[in-house]
Formats: sequence, structure tokens, C-alpha cells
Amino acid sequence: MKQLLRWQRTLILCMLSFTVLAPLFFVSNRFKTVNSIGRNKFGDDLSSIKYRTDAITLKTIEQEWSDGLKEPKLVVYEDKDLGSSVSDNTLERNSDFTKSVNVRDTANVLDMNVSGTNHEREQDNQKIQTITVPTNPREKLQEKSNQTTVLQKRDAQSQSRRVTDLKVKQIRDQLIRAKAYLYFAPPGSNSNLVRELRVRLKELDRAVGEATKDSDLSRSALKKMRSMEVSLSKGSRVFPDCSAMATKLRAMAYSAEEQVQIERNQAAYHLQLAARTTPKGLHCLSMRLTAEYLALQPEERQLSNQQKFYDPNFYHYAVFSDNILGCAVVVTSTVSSAMDPEKIVFHVVTDALNYPALSMWFLLNPPGNATVQIQSIENFEGLLTKHDSMLSRHKSKDPRYTSALNHLRFYLPDVFPLLNKIVLFDHDVVVQRDLSELWSINMKGKVNGAVETCRESEPSFRRMDMLVNFSDPLVAKRFDVKACTWAFGMNIFDLLEWRKHNLTAIFQRYLQLGYKRPLWKAGSLPLGWVTFYKKTIALDKRWHVLGLGYESGVGRGEIERAAVIHYDGVRKPWLDIGIKKYKSYWSKYVNYRHPYLQECNIDD
Repeated sequence: MKQLLRWQRTLILCMLSFTVLAPLFFVSNRFKTVNSIGRNKFGDDLSSIKYRTDAITLKTIEQEWSDGLKEPKLVVYEDKDLGSSVSDNTLERNSDFTKSVNVRDTANVLDMNVSGTNHEREQDNQKIQTITVPTNPREKLQEKSNQTTVLQKRDAQSQSRRVTDLKVKQIRDQLIRAKAYLYFAPPGSNSNLVRELRVRLKELDRAVGEATKDSDLSRSALKKMRSMEVSLSKGSRVFPDCSAMATKLRAMAYSAEEQVQIERNQAAYHLQLAARTTPKGLHCLSMRLTAEYLALQPEERQLSNQQKFYDPNFYHYAVFSDNILGCAVVVTSTVSSAMDPEKIVFHVVTDALNYPALSMWFLLNPPGNATVQIQSIENFEGLLTKHDSMLSRHKSKDPRYTSALNHLRFYLPDVFPLLNKIVLFDHDVVVQRDLSELWSINMKGKVNGAVETCRESEPSFRRMDMLVNFSDPLVAKRFDVKACTWAFGMNIFDLLEWRKHNLTAIFQRYLQLGYKRPLWKAGSLPLGWVTFYKKTIALDKRWHVLGLGYESGVGRGEIERAAVIHYDGVRKPWLDIGIKKYKSYWSKYVNYRHPYLQECNIDD
């Protein structure tokens, strides 16, 4: 009996040992099997698990988007064989896959991405098969290098396609959708969804910043993008009406366009205001020079070489301006570019307020061997009495249109009665070449020599009907709308022919007609076109290049070949709004180390 119990106890213990040890044995055997497969295989299993997780996540995001607005999907790539759209995540997985296959398979995969058709892939496979059968070692090496080059180019193309701005666009769209949902909320609403959208909006806007492509985005930006998507899905359930969303987005787009137009109008107004306002430095310079001039004795105020002022045997140039630096650059650049500066006589005509300052400037800074005469417009008071009465009736507040200095160019034969020819400059030009050949040009009986502006391919293009009203019968009868236009800024005038045709009287008649009915826009250019109609000879384009006072796109080569460059437009080189890439051609003729310029804080 005792022996039977002992055997039973032994059997029970054996069975218990077997139930404990057998699982351990099987588990350890399973670990050995796993280790024999290798860590690489195990890593591949993990990557496949990750792949499936990504797919689930993508499906979840697509489902959340479908709950709200049904926006058009951004398709990066389409494979007709697979019949599915491939997102940027799929492209990344394809790129990882291509690294593990051989060269031939890599080429096939890349060809699939590029072509997307069976016919093109068959042609590319045939090319690769032809490449892989060389006839001799030298050809083999050559074909190998060609194959490598082709694969590198295709890989570069694939890489460039993967560098997209898809994520950035999605974030921008999310921001717009979030703002739309906030507009749907009642005024003063402080619900959980509204608070959440405001927080997400602020965070995502700060995270994306000025990013333009996906590589600019940080990891936190992508996390905030996913958080925003969750919040937007909540909003789509609260506001499921797509038609109301579309209406709100259209209203937002219209409001944004209106705001953009307002900003543009304000920018244009501020630009015009800056162009008409005298900079603080120039005002300081004028006051400083005026004080110095008034402290001089009368005999100390006289400029030298006065005997040349009205001698027709010299080269006479004129500029009508109240801008000290502008006149200084015109004179300095003309004299420094001249082969015979002692033959140059400059006539600067200004208003009574700036006459002392301009006189003092040229007393302190004489132009070498050249001669300068400074005149005040008050010297021609009797000449402009009738003209001033007509200008006073003009409603324009722009001094460029009402200034007597601007219209004094039409009285040149009376201002300089003893001269036969004269070159007229605007105060915003720079002379880069010797101009003595201008005086030997055959004018062929014409009065005005100017560069034409009637070529549509050029930035300075102007048509007659842009500034002249051809709907008026008088204008349509006397002028041809297709007549070639020309530019003020650098003009040579034959004063003898001018007097012969009495063009000043013609100008006055047209000016008076223009005040009675709208024949042309304000300014002196259309008046010049009609006054010198059929009395103008075209000069070579290299004499005068325009367009440096605005973004005209004039090339550097064209500027450097020109004899005279013109900063026409409102962005003058002495203003802060001047265009930097053109400003250096003007500033090199300004001595910024001059003590008066330094005292007035005038710098480059």
C-alpha cells in the first residue's frame, strides 16, 4: 500500500514537471528559430508593421477630411498600372525600396515614376538590355559609364520631384479653413471649439512662418498640422453645410482682394507723396547755403567768365530746377565727361527761393574750366505774366504740372535771345559721354532733336493717345494717332528755326485750348508733342536712355553705352525710394564727404 502511494506521488510530480518545463522548452526553441532568421529579417517585419500603421493613419486622415469640406485632392503622381494615387509618403517608401534592389530594377522603378505607361517602360527596358551587352571591354566601360549617368539623372529628377511644397500648401489651406470656421461662430462665442481653433490657428501660423517648401518645416510644425486636422474635423461636424462654407470663403476672398487694392492705393499715394516732398537733408543744405550766400559781400557773389554767357560759339546747356544736388550732378557729370570742358557754358534757372543756395553751391564748387550762370525766374517776370495767369486756372495741385520752371522750356528763344542752339537737360539726368557731336548733327530744318519713344518693345514706350485726347475733333483733325512720340530730358533745340516758325505762340494757343476743354493730360510732355509736331528729328537711342526712375528693366549694358541716362519717374536717385541698382550711376558724381552734406546728414 505504501509503495503504491509512493508511485502515485512520483507520477504526479513527473506530470507537474512536464507541464512546467515543456512550455519553457518550446519557447526557447522558438527563440532559436527567430534568431536563426536574423535581425535583418526581424527589422523588415517591423518596417512592414510600420508601413501598415502609416496606411491606417492616412486612411483615418482621409476619413476625417471627408467629414468636412470635400476639397480636391492634390495628386503628386499617378500610376495607371496600379490604378491608385501615390502621395509623398508613398514616394518616400518607394525611394527606400529602390535602394535595396539591383541596378536594373532601380532603373525600371524610376522609369515607372517618370513615364507611367507600359509602352514607354518596354522601350526603356529594351534600352537597358541593349546597354548591358557590350562587345568589348572598352565598350563595356563606356556603356557602364553611360548607364551610370542615365541613372544619376533619373535619380536627380526623382529627388527634385520629391522636394515639393505639398505640406506647406496643406498647412495654408488648414489656416484658411480654420479662419472660415471661426467666422461661422456667433459673435462673442467662447465655446470649446472656438477656443481650440484659435489656439491651433496661432500655433500653426507661428510654426509655418515664411516656409515655402516642405524641407523648411520643423517636426513641431508637422505635429501641429495633425492637431489642426483633428480640430478641423470637429469643425466640419459642427458646420457641415458645404454651400455655406463656399459662400463664406468667397466672401473672404472678395474681402482680401478689396484689402489688397486698398493697400496698393495707399502704397501708390505714399510713393507720390514721398516723390513730391523735399527730403530733410536737401532742405537743410538749401538753408545752410542760403545763409552763407547772404553773408557775402555783393562783389563776392559774382561768378567768373561772364563774357561767355551769351557767346554762340560755345556749347550751351540749360537746366531749369530748384534741386541743388540734381543740378550739381548734371553739371559735374557733363563737365567731367567732356573732351573740351572750357567750351561748356551751363545756364541754371531756378526760383527766387533757391537762387542764393544754388549760387553759393557753384561759388564753393566751381565746375573746373567750364562756365556756370545762375539765373532767377524773376528775371523773366514780364515773359511769364500771361503764362502764370493761365496756370493759376489749372486745378491740378501737382507742382510738376503748375510750376513755371517746368513750362519755361517753351520760352527758350526768349530766355536766351542771343543763342542759336542749346541743349536742354532735366535735373534728373546723368551725362556719361562727351556730347560735342550733338552740335554737329544736321537738324534738316527741324527744331527739336530727341530720342523717340514709340517702340512697343521698349520700357519708355508711349503712344500719342495715352496723353492726347483723340476723341476731340480738333485733335483728331490736326494730329495722327500713329505719330511717333519722343522724350523730354535731353533735347537739342535749333533756336533759329524755333523763332522762324514762332512755336512759342503755337504753344500758348494749345495751352489755352487745353484749359477750355480736355485735349490732353496735365504736364508739359503732351504739350511738347503737339507744339513740336512734325518739327522733331529722331536721335540715336544711345544718346538718351530712359527708365531709371522706376522698375523698367533697363539692362546694365544699355545703361553703360548711353551718353545720357534719365531717372524719369517718381523714384529719383536723391530720394530714399530711389532704385538701388540704378542709384550708383548718379551717386558717383556726389561728393558725400563735402562738409555741408555731412552736416545735413546726406549720405549714399
